[in-house]
Amino acid sequence: MTTQVTDFRWRTESLMSNPASVWRAVLILAFSLCLPLAASREAGAEDPFLVVLGIAQDGGFPQAGCRNACCARAWDNPVLARHVSCVALVDPDSRQRWLIDCTPDFRHQLQQLDEIAPPAGDKAPSLDGIFLTHAHIGHYAGLVHLGREVIGASEVPVHAMPRMAELLRTAGPWSQLVDLKNIALQPLVANQPVRLNERLTVVPVAVPHRGEFSETVAFRISGPNQCALFLPDIDRWELWERKIEDELAAVDIAFLDATFFDGEELPGRNMAEVPHPLVAGTVQRFQPLVAEQRAKVHFIHFNHTNPLLDDSSAASRLVESAGMQIANEGLRVGL
Repeated sequence: MTTQVTDFRWRTESLMSNPASVWRAVLILAFSLCLPLAASREAGAEDPFLVVLGIAQDGGFPQAGCRNACCARAWDNPVLARHVSCVALVDPDSRQRWLIDCTPDFRHQLQQLDEIAPPAGDKAPSLDGIFLTHAHIGHYAGLVHLGREVIGASEVPVHAMPRMAELLRTAGPWSQLVDLKNIALQPLVANQPVRLNERLTVVPVAVPHRGEFSETVAFRISGPNQCALFLPDIDRWELWERKIEDELAAVDIAFLDATFFDGEELPGRNMAEVPHPLVAGTVQRFQPLVAEQRAKVHFIHFNHTNPLLDDSSAASRLVESAGMQIANEGLRVGL
């Protein structure tokens, strides 16, 4: 798989040769929340960064109970296994660390984060906060590790939208985390920025997705140099009140829902029960975009049936030939 973070330095010469392009760029810069005026800077050793800790859908890869060919290769070769979709934000200067989503693979991902960015203290989990996208199991089930049966954490800030917070507050076993002060709920409001420190800001953005238990949000993460969009779940691009192309233009890198490659992955099951934009359709939709816009796209949140989990698949080659990327665990993006 190709893992490429777009280098923006070359764009200056290209833009200056075309005055109309300059004005289009100015408009995008003016209305973006992501401070892209600094986007041409390379991330230094002390610059904040985002790191991908998981790329699979809620059930992980391989998935429990799957004996089909899609998972057989990962059961036979654990090196091919992938963790559930999650990213971490790190500020090396302040030694602060945040997670976006708390997955069933939390213990592995926390260990991975500790190796990438060692915690400031010796008390686990040494997280400055957790941001939750929604209440489907792959995105919050890992919170159980913060309870007294495991870490016994003390008031880890958990940022959640109102219905998500109410679920945690009132339904066991999550309510015990609140009652014992293992976690401290922090309210989120759509489109209202949360300033993590003087260099990092997170903005929740509401997206349409199955709302049995909670709202669903994506997160726009802004650093001093670049901005990222983390959007692992949405029902359909067409159902969103925002235009995904505009959101893509306003950031430097976007991690987008790629749960299913096409509509043939779940034979015998009604795909309407698990609505997601199909990667094949997203690739087609983005094809008219200029190359630098398409290069921002990093697909993530792959169901165990998704052929993009196989580097050598025709699907992977199609995505890469279209100038888009497939997210890899360990991918680090300067912010």
